[in-house]
Amino acid sequence: MVLLLLLAKGFRMGSTAKDRVFAAAEQISAERRPTVSTVRAAAGVSNADATRYLKEWAEEKQSAGGQVAATPPAILEQAARLAGAVWAEASSLANERHAAEAELWAREKKELNEEVAELVADLDKVTAEKESDVTELTAKIEELERRLTTNIEQLERARSAAQEAMAEAAAAATRAAAAQGRADALQEAHEALLQRITPEQPQSAEEPEA
Repeated sequence: MVLLLLLAKGFRMGSTAKDRVFAAAEQISAERRPTVSTVRAAAGVSNADATRYLKEWAEEKQSAGGQVAATPPAILEQAARLAGAVWAEASSLANERHAAEAELWAREKKELNEEVAELVADLDKVTAEKESDVTELTAKIEELERRLTTNIEQLERARSAAQEAMAEAAAAATRAAAAQGRADALQEAHEALLQRITPEQPQSAEEPEA
């Protein structure tokens, strides 16, 4: 950033936009590939001038067989070491994070399996209790149905017996009434017969005549 400011300050004094862009591109190419934004900031020119003259500079470099972005070996070596260190650190952090996540997942999986096992055991227990209750209730219902059937049959038999008894009582009452009528008739006939066969008593002489 400091280099870009110094370049911009120096290039603006007594030089054209093209000269400043070419000089800025040369300076920047010693470290990295120049771009429109870096050249525009270093040369203090417009975006259009930076784009135009940077293209001309690149074409001249190519025609001259130069290298637009010549990176010194020391920079490449430092960049390689830095990239290796960054990669090693990133790999270490990634491995640590992966190990922590794997441990967390294993613990959560174990807890989840235990919870599922408990739920399955509870479900089996509830199912067994439900089946037992259903079997018991079914047996009770069947027993009550048998008792109800027996009671209904007994009630029907008792009702039939009562009806038969009432019919027999009515018949007996009828027979008794008929027998009573015959007895009364026989009694009347007997009395009438007695009256016919019993002679009249003669009047006593001592009794005064009326």
